[in-house]
Amino acid sequence: MIKAVVFDLDGTIVKFNIDFRAVRAETRSFLISQGVPASVLSINESVFEMLKKTEIFMKNIGKTAATIEAVREKALAIAEKYELEAAKTTSLQPGVKAVLEILKQMGLKIGLCTVNGQKSTEYVLERFGIKDFFNAVISRDNVKHVKPHAEHLQAALKALGVNSKDVLVVGDSQADVKCAKELGAIAVGILTGVSTLKELTDAGADFLVTSITDIPILIGQINSQNLVN
Repeated sequence: MIKAVVFDLDGTIVKFNIDFRAVRAETRSFLISQGVPASVLSINESVFEMLKKTEIFMKNIGKTAATIEAVREKALAIAEKYELEAAKTTSLQPGVKAVLEILKQMGLKIGLCTVNGQKSTEYVLERFGIKDFFNAVISRDNVKHVKPHAEHLQAALKALGVNSKDVLVVGDSQADVKCAKELGAIAVGILTGVSTLKELTDAGADFLVTSITDIPILIGQINSQNLVN
């Protein structure tokens, strides 16, 4: 039986509107200014991939853990700046509040697992008046490794107090699907964000939906058909 639903934020709960290319470009420039060779970093990589490479490079040249962490924090502050700006202009995906209300009426726990920082995440939830629907909110600030690393989703499941097999994970990216599958949760790819149907299918999505409004119906079908033990 499904006992909880964990949602992604950008592209799932709210419309995807952050300029990630600008974020990556500024972050890359900053890391290069800290001594990381330009050849090591690509603007086509995520900020987190750049930070992994930066950590490896700095460890190899003898930088202290404190120095590496300081660089990481400054790089993430760049991302947070863009996130907060995007949070001011983003909008909810159609039907979100109604779906959250239905899930609560169904007695389900609701979690949020996002690579966004805590400040922008809380701003969005408060701006749209949906913060109180969530039993747990896990941003990148709450974990060392973000999704697709399983640690991120595991932190959400722990906060919710549920077993992975009883959880529906809903997200628009391959990272959402991959961490759900790794932990044995049910992965639902939603076609309202960054990934295509093929990408979500290839990542291993158990179900695909075109709207968040499909989620309560899907849960009802899963539970009634005993697809989850």
